[in-house]
Amino acid sequence: MNPADLDLTGIRVFQVIVEAGSFSAAADRLGMAPPMVSKHIARLERALGARLLNRTSRSMSLTEAGTAFYAQGRQALELLDAAASSVGRGQQQPQGELRISAPVWCATPRFASLLADYSRACPEVRLDLHLDNHMVDLVSDGFDVALRMTAEPAPQLIARPLCQMAFHWVAAPGLLHDLDHGADLAGERPPIPVILPNYVPLDRMKARLQEGMRRRIDPIMKSSDTTLGYHAMAAGIGAAFMPAWLVDDDLAAGRLVRLPVDTGYVNTLYAVYASRRQMPLKVRSFIDFLAERLGGLTAASTETETGI
Repeated sequence: MNPADLDLTGIRVFQVIVEAGSFSAAADRLGMAPPMVSKHIARLERALGARLLNRTSRSMSLTEAGTAFYAQGRQALELLDAAASSVGRGQQQPQGELRISAPVWCATPRFASLLADYSRACPEVRLDLHLDNHMVDLVSDGFDVALRMTAEPAPQLIARPLCQMAFHWVAAPGLLHDLDHGADLAGERPPIPVILPNYVPLDRMKARLQEGMRRRIDPIMKSSDTTLGYHAMAAGIGAAFMPAWLVDDDLAAGRLVRLPVDTGYVNTLYAVYASRRQMPLKVRSFIDFLAERLGGLTAASTETETGI
């Protein structure tokens, strides 16, 4: 076992479990959801290559290895806490590297402007952003915070709502014009070409769109990258389901139009993190900054009339 593989948070979680007497009591003390407590312990035991706790649905006890690790771990944590307290007394500003996971559609001038303002407010924080439309595992992948748009945040994480976000079915005006004038001799209108995300079940997306359109659709392109989908849609390849942050300015300027059946899909953007306990200043400052700047935003309500 390499000591470098040990996770400090997991060691702390283990200590609190022993002191609190149960996983649920430890979760309350730590401000964590119970599944996250279990996850930290499982990861710690894998790193150590030893079981620390014997547990059933009704009882919990330390193994021989757990008894030894608890005693030595407590001494090590006391030394670390003393050192951190000494450093913390002189630290008045957030600092260090902040690892952030966010959806690809955050790659917009609007979000970049928010990051620039945060960097000016907290110049000692170094931002490390990873944009991906798939959800990461904050603990295993080593992220401090993730931005996620969801109706139900994961129960093992702490989630703070930031703002409402709307998604719309939009297209280039020329695409709709061509479709309007493309009926065959029998009067049947051609299918609507659409660009779909390939990380969402295709049948679910097609069914939702087909029902609203009351017209055939043609999934002409799929992409894992929202930004590429945006550029392909703007170039006239097909209609696409896009976040307001990406298309609001284009809709206002008439460069894009909403499909007439689009009623807007609204959900909440959250900042999610693993624990409230001993949250680093860099994490707290970033979440507080976003909550303050985005908290007054409501879902976009841009209306553009068109025919299809």
